[in-house]
Amino acid sequence: MVDESIRDEISPKNIIMVGPTGVGKTEIARRLARLTGAPFLKVEVSKFTEVGYVGRDVDAIIRDLVEVGAQLVREELRKEVRDKAGERAEERILDLLLPPADLDTARAYTDRPGETAPAKPASGTREKLRDLLRAGKLDAREIEIEVEASAGPGWSVPPGMAGNEQVGQQLKDLFGQLGRRSHKRTVKVADARELLVEEEAAKLVDADTVARRAVQRCEQLGVVFLDEIDKICGRENMRGADISREGVQRDLLPLVEGSTVQTKYGPVKSDHILFVAAGAFHVSKVSDLIPELQGRFPIRVELDSLSGKDFARILREPANSLLKQYAALMATEEVMLSFEDDAIDAMAELAFKANTMLENIGARRLHTVLERVLEDLSFDASELGPRAISISAADVHERVDALLSDQDLSRHIL
Repeated sequence: MVDESIRDEISPKNIIMVGPTGVGKTEIARRLARLTGAPFLKVEVSKFTEVGYVGRDVDAIIRDLVEVGAQLVREELRKEVRDKAGERAEERILDLLLPPADLDTARAYTDRPGETAPAKPASGTREKLRDLLRAGKLDAREIEIEVEASAGPGWSVPPGMAGNEQVGQQLKDLFGQLGRRSHKRTVKVADARELLVEEEAAKLVDADTVARRAVQRCEQLGVVFLDEIDKICGRENMRGADISREGVQRDLLPLVEGSTVQTKYGPVKSDHILFVAAGAFHVSKVSDLIPELQGRFPIRVELDSLSGKDFARILREPANSLLKQYAALMATEEVMLSFEDDAIDAMAELAFKANTMLENIGARRLHTVLERVLEDLSFDASELGPRAISISAADVHERVDALLSDQDLSRHIL
């Protein structure tokens, strides 16, 4: 570890990525954050406005990031207490299957006044039910359970407070807590177990621990991805709606440089949060940003447009590639879909050609080409019955070539 005497003086190496849309700028940052288990937040800076205008305040970025961190911590803590929550849920289900009122008739008459000890037959009945419950033999039985419901999500910030998100969020949290109520639901035992386990796990998670760890994780590991940063570049000879662009940059500056933002989990310091900015910079350029903000992003990465070979790799290599996603969707209709190698190469080449002839939208073009190739198959899949279908290069060219040759039509479809 870095020596404590200099640790606080080390600033994060913020990154600015320059490249056309669809080359994977957002995906790179998201994947890195997922690998490290870090809180990750993607925001479009064009949604923010300068202080004094009606719109989102840049401090909301840190509040949203700590909310992401809190959700990560909650999930981790719920996994830790899930066994104990399962035991509590089991007891609640047994109380519903064998209500305490039924035990009162089985009390022993020799009990002392004030003592309540169930007789052995009732205890044995409960244990038998417990064994049946654990064996899954009661899963189909219906019971009525009482679960908590919150009225908070339906409450919205009043229009007059749209510019003050911190006060609005505090009021929303307050009314959400006041609006919590319980309601009864009739569900099967298997479903009741899941609902009650989640509810008991939420009760076992300590709110103070969540707040403390969420703040610590955001301060040490938080990653903020500032997308479309080129949209707030000030350009010469522009007025009107462009007036707040430089103001947004100046509001972002203390956030990137390091400041303290008040959140509902406590104060959060942004000194060591990693900021990754990205933009296409077709019209503007990085030098159009104010010099102070440019200096806060010491690492500059330039990404090239994707080639046909890149598209082929995108279709083949990822564990969750589009081809595997479409195959999984077809499998729900008992259609086993596969793609020949030459078909994959053909789709990659056509996507690259479409990007060259039309607007370059990067890897997103693959989704459009695949939709065109599988359009009829997706529509008829429910009537085909169980069968295996292989897509060849001829199928791809038959569906896409004619459309691509008609540029006027392809602009609206591809």
